[in-house]
Amino acid sequence: MEETKEQSAEEKKKELYERQKELLDTFLAHHAITKAQYDKSLGDLTVKMGFAAGKQE
Repeated sequence: MEETKEQSAEEKKKELYERQKELLDTFLAHHAITKAQYDKSLGDLTVKMGFAAGKQE
């Protein structure tokens, strides 16, 4: 049972990461942030959420 809870928590974490990434994508598309700001924010988000840079979609 613990494995299922942990998996669920990981899935929620992944969903949060994806939502945050989509928000950054929207900001960039609407020129609310620069490409440099996008790259920095996405890199920071990736590190803080514990996802390897190679796993980004």
